[in-house]
Amino acid sequence: MTEHSGVVVLGSLNMDIVLSVERIPGPGETLLAREMDTYPGGKGLNQAVAVARANAPCTMIGFLGTDDFGRSLRDVLETERIENSRVLEIKGQTTGQAFITVSQSAENSIVVVSGANINPSSLTERDLESIASARVLLAQLEIPISRVSQAARFAKSKGSTVVLNAAPATELDDDLLSNLDFLIVNEHEASIIAKENDLPKAMQKLAGKVDNLIVTLGKLGSVVFSNAIELFRTPAFEVKAVDTTGAGDTFCGAFVAAISKGETIQFAVRYATAASALAVTKQGAVPSIPTEAEVEEFLAARL
Repeated sequence: MTEHSGVVVLGSLNMDIVLSVERIPGPGETLLAREMDTYPGGKGLNQAVAVARANAPCTMIGFLGTDDFGRSLRDVLETERIENSRVLEIKGQTTGQAFITVSQSAENSIVVVSGANINPSSLTERDLESIASARVLLAQLEIPISRVSQAARFAKSKGSTVVLNAAPATELDDDLLSNLDFLIVNEHEASIIAKENDLPKAMQKLAGKVDNLIVTLGKLGSVVFSNAIELFRTPAFEVKAVDTTGAGDTFCGAFVAAISKGETIQFAVRYATAASALAVTKQGAVPSIPTEAEVEEFLAARL
């Protein structure tokens, strides 16, 4: 029988180009940015870093271009002690990029140029070996959904816990949903995927399609459903927000890290809530992700 341990993150790697502005511009509007910075990011990389900083073994599966951004992101994988042998370089393609505007009120808008992330290749034998040995598979939707479905189906057959952060939101077929142990979405994604503008109805509709559903609600915290029944709600922590970019990814990575260690859902959600609260207090996605020690100190101060 396969020994399961750690987390495999299947997802995107981007370089974030962050523009600090007074407010998010409207259609046809031109604004002057106060400054521009570049940070490592991409939903997959953000979540892998969150797993690693929560002190859980992590393997990353993804694609980079053969450019300076790709080399910089590979350095991040090595620095964060994420097993990066499954992150492949695609010749002739650029590394994914995300153009992010961040307002003074910490809100953001994001446009992603996928680059190498949307390479249509199926998972390799070595990818499948990594997934088979993982206790948890975590994926998002900045990569081809066909690859996510293949991974989820295979991981489920090997007894791994399968977690999907369905972002950016898109239609999810019944085959993919049937292979999920946890679906994690925010309130906007829940409404889009369920095709229901009424949030309570959207959540109930999604909860009936998966074993466990977690919906993050921003300042209102999160709600967890299991077998279509609402289990509990976890309030958000009050912090001074600087940049909300990557907060949802931090939540997902911290959650699966806790689950991979055998923690309860209640503990994992509270831990993830604290991690995401800390993440919004700093600029940038990867730079803002807290360590396990920082999260534990934050929670201890709030007992």
